[in-house]
Amino acid sequence: MRIISGARTDVGRVRKNNEDNYRTDPELHLYVLSDGMGGEASGEVASALAVETVIDHCQKAAQDKELPLVGERKPELSDTANRLASALRFANQKIFETAASNAQQKGMGATIVSAWLIDRRLSLAHVGDSRVYLLRAGSFDQLTGDHSLVADLVRSGIMTPQQAEVSEQQSILTRALGTKRNVEVDADEQVLIEGDTVLLCSDGLTRMVTDPEIASTLETTPDPQKAADRLVDLANENGGQDNVTVIVVHLAPEARGLWARLRRWLNGSS
Repeated sequence: MRIISGARTDVGRVRKNNEDNYRTDPELHLYVLSDGMGGEASGEVASALAVETVIDHCQKAAQDKELPLVGERKPELSDTANRLASALRFANQKIFETAASNAQQKGMGATIVSAWLIDRRLSLAHVGDSRVYLLRAGSFDQLTGDHSLVADLVRSGIMTPQQAEVSEQQSILTRALGTKRNVEVDADEQVLIEGDTVLLCSDGLTRMVTDPEIASTLETTPDPQKAADRLVDLANENGGQDNVTVIVVHLAPEARGLWARLRRWLNGSS
């Protein structure tokens, strides 16, 4: 199995600056995306700090297995998922402290989604309304639950999903990085199989492009970078009301045949 990925971020058609940020570590198969919020450039600062902190924390943990966790360890989760949740809590602390020490950045915050793939096990951790989806054999499922007012209303039965899609309250978050000293992080795990495609995205995609359109694009565009480019283009074609960022990760079958065996032999593997 080969893990291949593509990513793209874009300012959109309306906003003047891009408050989205993303980082990937192809060697660790670690993917992080954040959507910032705050006046002037504060949102951009918050999202950049979020992704850099998460990547750095996980890279250090990969080198030092004894690196302390930030926050409480959850026994039902793997070491990887606990580490990812720890990284998000650490990012929350850094954004909160940075905002507290700089009056111009007061109130800044960010959403975040992160995915870490090790031995087919996908560990997820998120805060806010940026999302992770899984496309498997034609089925397209959201793996994360939005931390937003309308999502809470839908879960409680007060609002329908259709009403939520057009609600003026869509942008009201119930949880974000940096707005409080401590934050509750949702973490989960999935076992992936060959052929799966994982999508991380900011709400600049999901508010402009429907789930069926997203799924169809991923199904018909097997190359992850081309799929990421096409999804961003679709968001802009549909209005581009917000910054849009996507990361596409695909689990492709390992190449077989004579040339594939020869390449593996040249690389020193059987």
